[in-house]
Amino acid sequence: MTTVQGVNRLQGSLPKIGIRPIIDGRRGGIRESLEEVTMEMARAVARLLSEKLRHSNGLPVECVIADTCIGGVAEAAQTAEKFAREGVGVSLSVTPSWCYPTETIDTDPHMPKAIWGFNGTERPGAVYLAAALAAHNQKGLPAFSIYGRDVQDMGDTTIPEDVQAKLLQFAKAGLAVATMRGKSYLSMGNVSMGIAGCIADESFFQRYLGMRNEYVDMSEFVRRMELGIYDKDEYARALAWTKEHCKEGADVNPPHLQRTREQKDGDWETVVKMALIARDLMIGNPKLGEIGYGEEALGHNAIAAGFQGQRAWTDFFPNGDFMEAILTSSYDWNGIREPFMLSTENDTLNAVTMLLGHLLTDAAQIFADVRTFWSPDAVKRVTGHTLEGRAAQGVIHLINSGPAALDGAGQQTVDGAPAMKPFWDITEEEVRKSLEATQWCPAVDFFRGGGFSTDFTTRGGMPVTMARINVIQGLGPVLQLAEGYTVELPDDVHDKLDQRSNPTWPTTWFVPNLTGTGAFKDVYSVMNNWGSNHSAVSYGHIGADLITLASMLRIPVCMHNVAEDRLFRPSAWAAFGASDATGADFRACDNFGPLYK
Repeated sequence: MTTVQGVNRLQGSLPKIGIRPIIDGRRGGIRESLEEVTMEMARAVARLLSEKLRHSNGLPVECVIADTCIGGVAEAAQTAEKFAREGVGVSLSVTPSWCYPTETIDTDPHMPKAIWGFNGTERPGAVYLAAALAAHNQKGLPAFSIYGRDVQDMGDTTIPEDVQAKLLQFAKAGLAVATMRGKSYLSMGNVSMGIAGCIADESFFQRYLGMRNEYVDMSEFVRRMELGIYDKDEYARALAWTKEHCKEGADVNPPHLQRTREQKDGDWETVVKMALIARDLMIGNPKLGEIGYGEEALGHNAIAAGFQGQRAWTDFFPNGDFMEAILTSSYDWNGIREPFMLSTENDTLNAVTMLLGHLLTDAAQIFADVRTFWSPDAVKRVTGHTLEGRAAQGVIHLINSGPAALDGAGQQTVDGAPAMKPFWDITEEEVRKSLEATQWCPAVDFFRGGGFSTDFTTRGGMPVTMARINVIQGLGPVLQLAEGYTVELPDDVHDKLDQRSNPTWPTTWFVPNLTGTGAFKDVYSVMNNWGSNHSAVSYGHIGADLITLASMLRIPVCMHNVAEDRLFRPSAWAAFGASDATGADFRACDNFGPLYK
């Protein structure tokens, strides 16, 4: 198995980061003395971001530096024109000195923006930073403030670690905003089993994410299967790979409901075709044009999608679990590649949450039901086992039949510990271990059309963040998140608890980090305050990054357990209540409104 090289599989160029060197425009000695040091700040930032960041598809992040330092409105306009021509989607201004704020700031209302004001005393960039932020706030153009903790000497070209962290956090979130803009969410089917998250809220997608909505009926899968609208050569290769690497698990159905070997073999053929078709619907496939289907070859430019499945599909056809799980994983028969963001039950809001996590981490995501809180007493009563360690105060059972990426088994490692990594860091051995750790169990009885569900148990010890966007009438979208860890239970304990839910589905045992107050008073409170039946799980404690990204999109965060010193939002947020960060977030998002009006 080989790693598929980074490729932009969507229409539109990748967004770039624009670096704006800001300077005191007064000539006759002042500007001239600052030209080189200011431009070197810009070059240093560009080097940092280009070296440390990649797009989620593996391609390098490009930085565009203004042709000249910006000392006034004419040079600001020249830079804006260059940035538009170059496809810049994120704006970062840097300066070591005082400059003229309203004449030099970036006024593009849709572009995430930040200012790094050099902490020096000779020509204080901090003074410009404060004045420029005030100008941004007065004009309704929120910007992020980047200011080093320690004073540096003029001409010091190093970027302090605290400044580096903010530059990278801002840039990664800003790239996520710019990457989503103009892309599509594809609903394959409609609302599944009355789940409100399946309702594609076009206003939310358009006004908050800058995305469009696309729709196809699930009958399109039938049409493409019956008319052969897929790559036959790839299908043969995919089916052979699947038979070799995807081992069947136990059939837990009663004998009279078990499908015959012939039926199961037919199900495998169908679910592999479904995976090919779903991918082609999302991003297109030039091979379809070669067999006479030019329209189908184009796809829907979908950066995320969902499949309704239940029950209109699954009462008659094999379920979508294989399609969802293999596409959301970081590899398939073509090799190791960027995962797709595909939601089961067409839960549009969970798909968006998965997308945010993916764009921030570059890694696959776990889709799961927030199924059960198991208290220590309940576990003791049912199994006789006393929970201990991180699990001592109880665990949350995350489990769903659908798109829990195989990466979620935790067979990848970072420094010897279980992890989920960007595809370019995954080894063939890690892929082999993930496949061996996964069984494909014949679907249970309520999937009347058959199919196969992924079954694995996530390894313990992974730092993870569980998140979810919900839409509230009168309020709009809100984000909730919980940082914590995966844990492992003894096999016999896991089996007894798993049997009470569905033993054919993948399990992640999750324990949130507790604060002792509010929604994080205890594990039960986290479960009790969760706003939906679904969640998306990202590797790493990325709560602060999600909060930064949410503030760019003007989505308030209603529930989190991120320490206050990790919060990074636009400077204007402090004006809405510096001592009440959560309330200020709601007030600021309401005041400024959605990013795309």
